[in-house]
Amino acid sequence: MTYLDEQGRYLDEGGRPEPPVAAGEIATLLGYLERQRATFAWKCAGLDAAGLRATHGPSSMTLGGMLKHLARFEDDMSSEWLHGRDQLPPWDTVDWDTDHDWDWRSAAEDTSEQLYTLWRDAVARSRSLFAEALADGSLERPGTGITNAHGELPSLRYILLNMIEEYARHNGHADLIRESVDGLVGHDPPG
Repeated sequence: MTYLDEQGRYLDEGGRPEPPVAAGEIATLLGYLERQRATFAWKCAGLDAAGLRATHGPSSMTLGGMLKHLARFEDDMSSEWLHGRDQLPPWDTVDWDTDHDWDWRSAAEDTSEQLYTLWRDAVARSRSLFAEALADGSLERPGTGITNAHGELPSLRYILLNMIEEYARHNGHADLIRESVDGLVGHDPPG
């Protein structure tokens, strides 16, 4: 069962936006990115600091670490890769060569509210920067920041697909961790 929200988007029973089934490429890509973000938000929702620090099996990965990592990923992709801007705080004060996993490791020092806020704020900035880039051109529009090993700038399409892939990968991890915390299972939030 689906319903329309105030923005005219179809939402599933759990309130996650459904990607459009017959739209153009831009709307479809953005629809899938928003669905992945909403799935991740659902998997992390309502957990306290202990829940966000829980691990599963031999992995040291936590939902809190994922919140911080994905906040960094949102900022890096939208600000640095797409618009060629300097790294934002708190990421700009980290020596990433020395401590490549700082976002994952340092999340244990943050409160659950700090982690949720960090991620939500990064998503809001990212949405705005993607909208700015889309108003400026098409999916072929090149980023202006980070290049690959061959000196090529990634297109907006590449950056959006990279975002979708990163969320989808971590949503699988989040499924396992969340189930180990409180038994929440499934792909669809309850209605």
